Amino acid sequence: MLLPTSPHQAKGVFQRLTAHPKYSKVMDWGRLASITGSAQMVVQGVSFASGILVIRLLPTKEYALYTLANTMLGTVIVLADGGITNGVMSQGGRVWQDRTRMGAVLATGLELRRKFAVVSLLVAVPVLVYLLRHHGASWPMAALLVAALVPAFFTALSGGLLEVAPRLHQDIVALQKTQVAVNFGRLAVVCATLFAFPWAAVAIAGAGLPQVWGNRRLRRISLAYADWHQPPDPAVRREILGIVKRLLPDAIYYCLSGQITVWLISLAGSTAAVAQVGALGRLTVGLSLFGAMISTLITPRFARLPSDSPLLLTRYFQLLGGLVVLGLCIVGGAWLFADQLLWILGKNYANLHTELVLNMAAGSIGLMYGASFALCTFRGWAINPLIFIPISILSIATGIAFFDVSTLKGIITLNLFVVTIQVIMLVTYGTLKMRQARRAMQLVAI
Repeated sequence: MLLPTSPHQAKGVFQRLTAHPKYSKVMDWGRLASITGSAQMVVQGVSFASGILVIRLLPTKEYALYTLANTMLGTVIVLADGGITNGVMSQGGRVWQDRTRMGAVLATGLELRRKFAVVSLLVAVPVLVYLLRHHGASWPMAALLVAALVPAFFTALSGGLLEVAPRLHQDIVALQKTQVAVNFGRLAVVCATLFAFPWAAVAIAGAGLPQVWGNRRLRRISLAYADWHQPPDPAVRREILGIVKRLLPDAIYYCLSGQITVWLISLAGSTAAVAQVGALGRLTVGLSLFGAMISTLITPRFARLPSDSPLLLTRYFQLLGGLVVLGLCIVGGAWLFADQLLWILGKNYANLHTELVLNMAAGSIGLMYGASFALCTFRGWAINPLIFIPISILSIATGIAFFDVSTLKGIITLNLFVVTIQVIMLVTYGTLKMRQARRAMQLVAI
């Protein structure tokens, strides 16, 4: 093809380009991706800065307690959700253009979440107190950490559901502004408190306070898409609970095994090793940028696709292929720049070169796991727990037999092995379900 040689020819080429039927779609995706990407770079950059400040300002023992409490916070959020957000997204994807019905879906999801939250706290708090005491926390310190964790837990729990309606309507700018403001608020709280009070409980509480404002703003944003005065809908509750029944066993299993690195090192390792796990985890925070872009731009659109759409399987493999390439780049970068990355954490973590690369590999494969899981469950598909859990437990048992789990390197390698097996299961399941859905719709059409 010859390049245009005059302004008139260049103008003609541009007019033909803009007249192409896919031009507006490409531009729309480019705009959304640039908004989301730039906002998430700010969010993750601020979050990373907050995390590094916490690592550097807290003594090693306090940071170990912070790691335990923060890991338990993530675990109880998963347990309290139990698949409710997936159910709400699945139901919301069917009625997202109806403000009244969307309000009923969200009201039902929040009602279920409150009930699940109380039960999950009753289970998790005694476990957390035991682990804190095991690593030398006094009774008053353990009580302070629990007291700081509870409000952070409830605010984080509500935030995920409040984002569903804006996500489905792709109200990206409002969502990103809220996330940026919340993360700057966290950084401000960390700077204002930890210099004077370098305690784990203060760091946990500081992370939760800005989310209170964020939840209020999210509720105002979602008013345009959902009527919050709607009562919970019994039919929607049954549909959501149907998904929860399939996902809750996986959530319970995740609570026991999903953070296997921290749990094993908490029980078998030293307090310093717990701090090392938490510090390495901070370096994988950059992966959250890609996870956030997927959850904001891709999974809501995927949830809205018709069941007979030929794009289901195509989009699924396009995303997974992109994540494979991304993972290779991340692991290669971690290997090349290990010294520089570990310098960020401080001298207490300077010798963790191999552990850093392995942890980045596990994080990259975990990103594939999260994406595949979300794409399936947002369609209302959940792999049978009687298949997923036994195979996962078998992979853990096999890994423990082959890897030295008394060391940090061995435990991270075990985590990498287990998450790889889980990704293979989910990708196989997702592929089969999408093919079955398309064949079923084709038979109905005939």
